[in-house]
This record gives sequence, C-alpha cells and structure tokens, in this order.
Amino acid sequence: MSEHLDDEGVFINEQDGDDVKLLGIYSSEAVAEERIRRARLLPGFTDEPDCFQIGEYDLDEDHWTEGFVRVPV
Repeated sequence: MSEHLDDEGVFINEQDGDDVKLLGIYSSEAVAEERIRRARLLPGFTDEPDCFQIGEYDLDEDHWTEGFVRVPV
C-alpha cells in the first residue's frame, strides 16, 4: 500500500515534503480519469499509481482570495 493512502483515501503533507501536482482542469470526470490513466505511466507517478484525486471546481469564481506568506524551511 502507498504511504499516501489510508482507509479514508489519499492524504498529503506538504510540510513533510510531499510535492502536489495539478495535472489540469478538465471538462468532465471521464476526461480527468483518462488523464490519470496516462499520468500513471509517467516517471514519478508510476511509484504511486493510486494517489490521484479528482475534485470539482466552480468556474468563474475566485478560489484564492487572500495573499500568501513564505515559510522558511
């Protein structure tokens, strides 16, 4: 089992070094699933083929409305 899977699904800890990738924004879940199928063949993604998530986004809405700060490492 992947180190990023548990009984509740995929989890991410960027503070622990996980590097999140946005593969794209697609018009349907079927198109997103096809993209995941292709991504699973790529270097890096082959190591954790079940660690993908599909989420929904509303179009024409602001999703990040605040600024950001850099956290020193």
